[in-house]
Amino acid sequence: MSTAATAIPYKVPKRRHPAVLFMTQQPLGAAGLVVILVMAVCAAFAPWVAPYDPLAVDYGGMLSRPSPEHWLGTDSFGRDVASRIIYGARTALAIGFIASFLGCTAGAVIGVASAYFGGKTDLIIQGLMDVLLSFPIIVLAITVVAVLGNYVVLGIDVNLIIAISVPMLPRVERVVRASALAIREMPYIDAARAAGYSHTRIIFRHIVPNVVAPYLILLTAFVAQAILAEASLSFLGLGVTEPTPSWGLMLSGAAADFYQQAPWMIVFPGIAISLGVFAFNLYGDSLRDWLDPKIKL
Repeated sequence: MSTAATAIPYKVPKRRHPAVLFMTQQPLGAAGLVVILVMAVCAAFAPWVAPYDPLAVDYGGMLSRPSPEHWLGTDSFGRDVASRIIYGARTALAIGFIASFLGCTAGAVIGVASAYFGGKTDLIIQGLMDVLLSFPIIVLAITVVAVLGNYVVLGIDVNLIIAISVPMLPRVERVVRASALAIREMPYIDAARAAGYSHTRIIFRHIVPNVVAPYLILLTAFVAQAILAEASLSFLGLGVTEPTPSWGLMLSGAAADFYQQAPWMIVFPGIAISLGVFAFNLYGDSLRDWLDPKIKL
């Protein structure tokens, strides 16, 4: 007597959310993202997170050691170091994100245009990019901010943002141009041209979506460089000026004079800069590994 085979129902595997997949596949990137989110929360809610006014001067409490009253001590003006670091996250993230967005977006636009139109347009653009690439990032930023000077709008130095974003432009342009060149030779681009589609439609419908991944990776990675560049320029006296809280500015001036008597004035802002740059680098590298299909294979 034959027995009928029992059919085993097929269960469709439950699809996990992309955020969950990223955290499980890229734990280091998830850790970096957590640090970034903590920085963003501290920056957004600084008036409620910071224990003191970062600009309040207390000459009776100058150079106080870290204590329950002042967690990270005070500086040479009696200002709370922890509060200035929390408010300094606003300066670092605001300038970092805006400068990275402007530099990467401008570089991506120029890279796509250079790759698509080619010819003399590509030759002229690449010549200009070669000139910009010949300067180190910090040297080019110092040159731009020294020429433009300071121009503050709503508490943000516009010229400082331009000075930081300009060195990013040629580096992003080269990466995006390489991706766009490969896409331009695809058969569906030739088919779109044969169908009579306009340049605008081909660029925005077929090329731009395919360069979004490298653009996002570079955008994230260059935030770290923008934060470091802002801190360097502020340390040199070419960036944010007193009394605005800035991590780089906290390392200059009186901090260099009292580094033996009050090392916390240098140690804690330095840790904040290192942690912020490290977090964005971790997240950017993990995002690259997660979005690049060649690495996944």
